Amino acid sequence: MRENLKSINNQRIKVIGEVGEFGSKSSYKSRPKDTVCLINLVDSNANELTDHLWFTIGKGFKSMQLSVGDKISFYARVKPYLKGYRGYREDVYKPVEKDYKLSHPNNFEKIDFANQLKLF
Repeated sequence: MRENLKSINNQRIKVIGEVGEFGSKSSYKSRPKDTVCLINLVDSNANELTDHLWFTIGKGFKSMQLSVGDKISFYARVKPYLKGYRGYREDVYKPVEKDYKLSHPNNFEKIDFANQLKLF
């Protein structure tokens, strides 16, 4: 569980992170959705939030033309969600548990070296 996110549940915060990798996830009755993994996520006071989070690439992420290693900042709300297997197969064991994510990211900004000095 992401304990640092749990302590600020339902708050809107500024997040700073680095692009770790790109991927995709399957989608029911549709083409796969592109995803991005952000690593080393911290808030605006440089407090560690989590080591990584996966996001579906929407308009905000797509408009930035990101590549691995880019640093970005954005605002998002901390929200709980349930993770784990909720089906009926007995051969799958992934218990359902509560975890925390960053929801509704917006106000994206790429951070170059000059902007990075202003943030900290």
